[in-house]
Amino acid sequence: MLVFVDESGDPGFKTETGSSPAFVLAMVIFPDRDEAKRTQLVVRDMLGSIHHREEFKFNKCRPEIRDRFFAGVQHCDFGIRAIVEKKQLIWSQRLRTDDDQFYRFFIKSMMKFDNRSLQNAKIILDGSGDRTFRRSLSTYLKAHRASGAIDSVKIADSCNEPLLQLADMCVGAIARSYREDRANANRWRRMLKDKIDDVWEFK
Repeated sequence: MLVFVDESGDPGFKTETGSSPAFVLAMVIFPDRDEAKRTQLVVRDMLGSIHHREEFKFNKCRPEIRDRFFAGVQHCDFGIRAIVEKKQLIWSQRLRTDDDQFYRFFIKSMMKFDNRSLQNAKIILDGSGDRTFRRSLSTYLKAHRASGAIDSVKIADSCNEPLLQLADMCVGAIARSYREDRANANRWRRMLKDKIDDVWEFK
């Protein structure tokens, strides 16, 4: 089993001055390695077919690129599990002021409520992501290998790993659905509806 993990948003709570209204953490899960390889080729081929010169990142793609990307992976076999933290519902001062604790809490929550979907999973993280998030996630996952859910944790460069780009696009689509200030906020999440196994909204 291969699992690609990415986040969207930030740990800041000053939403009125630029912090994201929600923090989203998602796992893109491939039970089958052959399907992971096939999907990897699909994403790589799309870079050329739609003349997208850079790696796929949800927040940097134009709407028409997002449309074509999600249409292109419709027939790929993977699942998505995510946890969403709406910041207006968080009152813990510790979580509101300590980035490391913020990340650890939601990483722990995501793993705790994974519905036992992880079995001997190889976890791949984006090496270009937030350093505090990456350190917290890597440390937590490695500490829980004994449970049998996790086999290994690896950090890779999303520029060279199409399935990390897939994770970025998926978590970005879910996060966008919580942006009331954006038009067509649910547009790309709807395109993923058949892939989403669970989106748990923390309360």
